Amino acid sequence: MSDAALLDQLIQTVRHVAETEVMPRFLRVGASRKDDGTLFTEADLETQRALERELPKIVAAPVLGEEMTPEEQSALWNENDALWVIDPIDGTTNFVHGLPYFAISVALMRSGRPTLALVYNPVSKEAFYAAKGAGAFLNGQPLPLKRHVPQMSEAIAGVEVKWLGGRLPQRLSSVAPYGSQRNLGASTLDWCYIAAGRFDVYVHGGQRLWDYAAGCLILEEAGGAMTSLYHTDYWADDIWHRSVVAALNPGLFTQWTHWVKTNI
Repeated sequence: MSDAALLDQLIQTVRHVAETEVMPRFLRVGASRKDDGTLFTEADLETQRALERELPKIVAAPVLGEEMTPEEQSALWNENDALWVIDPIDGTTNFVHGLPYFAISVALMRSGRPTLALVYNPVSKEAFYAAKGAGAFLNGQPLPLKRHVPQMSEAIAGVEVKWLGGRLPQRLSSVAPYGSQRNLGASTLDWCYIAAGRFDVYVHGGQRLWDYAAGCLILEEAGGAMTSLYHTDYWADDIWHRSVVAALNPGLFTQWTHWVKTNI
């Protein structure tokens, strides 16, 4: 069975996990901090456990999740050709504070590249998904949602400055070429907003594997492009801390990439 043929089952599985593990805990759960300072909740842990049970029923592959130790993650990555990569709740800070911008992200990776992807916002019930070579969709509607391409001076940019080094953060705040910027706090959804045309350009200084595994395939299948800050080939960057410069439209991608890389 092709990966594309598995999409319906994957969507149903993730929707069910969201309904049973995530939303009953929304605004009803406390948070703790991991060693790296990031938040996690009972909802993160229970969602990951549910996905660890259910995803291998779709494709018999192990599950690498954010809520594992770095040692466990590295071992799974290095020892398996096929692997589920999940973020049980991306945007946990939003989840804890009642901001409805968070998602479950799931990608099936084969030989280090995503072939099946789903990012699901359980509040809006928006399911963004793609299979390699089969296009990208939002609840059945092909992506992108809009074709209008603004001038760079009118573009909306998704920008996360936290992990950007050098002079780029200052340049973005003073002479950025776009019209306005957003930072909504969930990288997996940011990728999908680029793919949908809700954002026009995007830059992030350092994402983990589960932040980009699903989203990068959804963007590619929507016709978008990405590179990293220091590599022309996006896939040449560090898998555990990978930067991204992206856009949906080829013309904007060329302009944006040139501006970013000359202002690092």
